[in-house]
Amino acid sequence: MASDVDQLQKILRHCFAEPKLLGRALVHASIADDRSQSNERLEFLGDRVLGLVVAEVLFNRYPGEEEGELARRYAGLTSRDTLVRVANGIALDRFIQAQHGDKETAKRSQPSVAADTMEAVLGALYLDGGLDAAKGFIIQQWETLMEEDLSPPKDAKTALQEWAQARGLGLPTYELVNREGPDHAPLFTMSVTIKDHGMKNGTGASRRSAEQAAAEALFATLGSLS
Repeated sequence: MASDVDQLQKILRHCFAEPKLLGRALVHASIADDRSQSNERLEFLGDRVLGLVVAEVLFNRYPGEEEGELARRYAGLTSRDTLVRVANGIALDRFIQAQHGDKETAKRSQPSVAADTMEAVLGALYLDGGLDAAKGFIIQQWETLMEEDLSPPKDAKTALQEWAQARGLGLPTYELVNREGPDHAPLFTMSVTIKDHGMKNGTGASRRSAEQAAAEALFATLGSLS
């Protein structure tokens, strides 16, 4: 474990005064005897640190954009998918301590665990080195992502809602269809419906990600319609 922490410190470009803090960030709740000994509290903190840094960078980087445009950029840059991309980019999975069970469960849970651990690592960076340490890493890893698309991105739920509103339809409605799997690796199925225009289901490791998948599926059938 000590060697893992040492390797990760080099990747993060920060020498921890308290290496145990970084070690805690790598412990998923699935293997912790006590959830308070897992990385969940650090994940909570890291989510807020990431949000603050990304919001500040976007505020300064796009002075001509309105709040709604900045919010769409923010949503994309702080999303689970983006966190997973950053985690994969530094091969964070090599250091994560988690219980995955069977192969199917592992396949479903891996992105969620990677995203959560990435946030926990950001929380650990902040506690050990202050905002400057966390901000330096975030800017280094997120800079390229910010430059990928200069137009504000829209998530599937936003795009579907705007499609419905533009046609005078009611807002899309989302319902829980099913929840399965263990607590540390749940799988949700959500449905989305636009009255008289169809319904689609989507699955994901959280209700939010399942809603996004459902919205994407429905919008794919409606988006090209007039």
